[in-house]
Amino acid sequence: MTYIVTEACVRCKYMDCVSVCPVDCFYEGENMLVINPDECIDCGVCEPECPAEAIIPDSNPGAEKWIEMNRQYAGVWPNIATKGVVPADADEWLKAVDKFRTEFSPKPGSGNQ
Repeated sequence: MTYIVTEACVRCKYMDCVSVCPVDCFYEGENMLVINPDECIDCGVCEPECPAEAIIPDSNPGAEKWIEMNRQYAGVWPNIATKGVVPADADEWLKAVDKFRTEFSPKPGSGNQ
């Protein structure tokens, strides 16, 4: 099992999860983070740290579509090991729905390391 990031992270990108990850398996896009499912050690410490509740185990219903998305973007976005700057409008996007379809950006992030 591994943990993955879902669309709840889009435009929120709080990054509290990055600070607690013991294996640095987070990757940063312009407006979302992903976890490399091949690097995640299933410790689960990141899940409760996410204010957006965007991190789920890959065994959750509906997680299948997010596993490959996380793997794909972890392969092209920069790895991050420390918490970067949270978007100023993150709280405004916290409860928005369908964010992946309407707001997702495939551009790499700043790689705040």
